[in-house]
Amino acid sequence: MDRVFRGRGLRRVAHGAPALALVLAGCMTAPDVREPSLASPDAALHARAAVVADEAALVEEPAPSEWWQLFGDATLTALQAEAATSNLDLQAAAARIEESRAQLGLANAARRPQLSADASYARSALSENSPMAALGAPASASDNWSMGLQAGWELDLWGHLRYLSDSAEARLQASAYGMDAVKVSVAGDVARTYLLLRGIQAQQTIVEENRRIAENLVNLTESRQRNGVATRYDAAAARADLAGIEARLTQLKQQRDALLNALALLLGQPPRELDARLDSAGLPPMPERLPVGVPSELARQRPDILQAEARLRAAVADIGAAKADFYPRISLTGSVGVQAFDFSDLGSWDSRRFSVGPTLYLPIFQGGRLKSNLALSEARHRLAGISYQQTVLRAWHEVDDALNAYATELKRHEQLQIALTQNQTALDVAQRAYQQGTADFTSVLVARRSLLASQAELTDCATASALSVVALYRALGGGWSPELRAAPAIVEGAS
Repeated sequence: MDRVFRGRGLRRVAHGAPALALVLAGCMTAPDVREPSLASPDAALHARAAVVADEAALVEEPAPSEWWQLFGDATLTALQAEAATSNLDLQAAAARIEESRAQLGLANAARRPQLSADASYARSALSENSPMAALGAPASASDNWSMGLQAGWELDLWGHLRYLSDSAEARLQASAYGMDAVKVSVAGDVARTYLLLRGIQAQQTIVEENRRIAENLVNLTESRQRNGVATRYDAAAARADLAGIEARLTQLKQQRDALLNALALLLGQPPRELDARLDSAGLPPMPERLPVGVPSELARQRPDILQAEARLRAAVADIGAAKADFYPRISLTGSVGVQAFDFSDLGSWDSRRFSVGPTLYLPIFQGGRLKSNLALSEARHRLAGISYQQTVLRAWHEVDDALNAYATELKRHEQLQIALTQNQTALDVAQRAYQQGTADFTSVLVARRSLLASQAELTDCATASALSVVALYRALGGGWSPELRAAPAIVEGAS
């Protein structure tokens, strides 16, 4: 009779617990959070439209993913391909994706039924002075053999595990977008460093040409001094000018070596590995056509914005998990197996054992842990919202700055080209006048220094123009990459 009563009581609990769970489940609601508000960049859009209308090279077409090919430089393209496979930052980003995928697997595993097996053996004996022995229990040693299976499954009626899984999935997406952001950054760094290197090498070519001219002037002034036509001042000024050019050339060599090492680091190579490969060469020509997309694509094209958005979704899911943690947890557990004193009896039907039934966990007093966890999740959500706003705002600023720099450098290049032509004419006139004896050497030095300054400034402007293109495509997010399109597939495969 007692066994029948216990069986009925167990059945009442088994039927009553799910009913209670369904009643409480109606009290659980989805997290009520507000999306961060974003200011409309109307002024920036008007400025963008004006720049695109004024510059013929800018077209509102989808930006290419491999935008560096617009320069038509085979060396730059080869360096980008090598960086894509050997850059250590990209390898670290790929490892973070694997880490996030494993965390998603752990979160999903908690939502599935769990099954395990166990087997044990123990030999034990009661103390003859123990209370059980005093009541008549045998104190002699005995064996105990046991083996069986255990199963369990949490019903997750209030979505605690589901929210944790959603959070892990959003963080996996954030990691995938983070790798895309690293790719954009690495591609921009490689292009920027390469163009700076070519700009320095172009400067070296100009300075070396001016050094040859300065050496010729030194020889000319010394010859004229020996013949009594020039003064010691002319010869000393010429030698001083040559020394200044030599000092500038030494500085440019140091800058060139630093940029070569920076490129080697981006490619994951030791210092000096690229010195022989990247010999002197001029700057690549400016692209004749620059597709810059349309403004509405910016939020979906920049991986850092998509990453911030994914982190915001993860923060929302964390709030849901923290709220669901206030409610009880119900699990279905069961075990089946055999147990006997003798190993030979394990196969006997009488050695069977089993248990099955629900388990209810109800948090009553946690010392404020649950409330603090919810407050922490809500604070992290606010931080994620602020980070999202900052990322979008920074994107608009970077695009506006890059477009403004591009337009400014093009206009500056036109004026500097005029200045270079005029300075070249002035130097030719001064040199002829000096050779004819109608002008002193000071006018030649002034004209030649002006020409050198114009050449250097024009080369700097050409470098800055190319760098503005790099900055523009970094601000645009590097174009639509295949990785961004494949991001949902990455997440699905991880589950």
